[in-house]
Amino acid sequence: MASINLLPWREAARKQQQLNYLTLLAQVAVLAFVLMFFVYWLYQARVEGQLSRNALLETEIQALDQRIAQISELEKQKAGLQQRMSLIEQLQRSRNLGTQIMDEVAKTVPAGVYLVSLDKKFNRLLVVGKSESNNRLSSLLRVIEQSPLLNQPVLEFIQASKEDSGLLSDFKMHLGLVGAEPPPLPPDAAAAAAKTGASK
Repeated sequence: MASINLLPWREAARKQQQLNYLTLLAQVAVLAFVLMFFVYWLYQARVEGQLSRNALLETEIQALDQRIAQISELEKQKAGLQQRMSLIEQLQRSRNLGTQIMDEVAKTVPAGVYLVSLDKKFNRLLVVGKSESNNRLSSLLRVIEQSPLLNQPVLEFIQASKEDSGLLSDFKMHLGLVGAEPPPLPPDAAAAAAKTGASK
């Protein structure tokens, strides 16, 4: 019987198996590398996209900040213009106020009431005078309450006059003036009002 040596064939089969194993291992390694590269590229693309969106948002935010600053400046200018317009309107209204006051007082004061002095301070009028009776002074108060220019009459005092042997009574009265300029605010109140206007 002839003897057959199978060692070379087995050795060749073993080498072929090793080669196949190394080939498969290399393929798996290449596939894993490709997969990792793809995942890395995908996440890198997302990060770059997010960074691009963030940069765009920052640019838009800066533009909005500039617009807000411009709007704030325009609001300040508007407030200044409104204040000037209000002052001009008050000056226009009060330009002939002295004449209007004298005319209205002449219409308002009834017979038997005599005025000694008129003193205007801002939107208040101090009236000092004499009256023949309390009824005539009450009539003056009623007429003042219906006046379009004078309002808020406040009688400070009424007393018998020492100079006229008690025939006349001295009185002092405070009146409000419609449309006259208000008294200026104290510095603290003016600063608080300016801050309130700026916040609006």
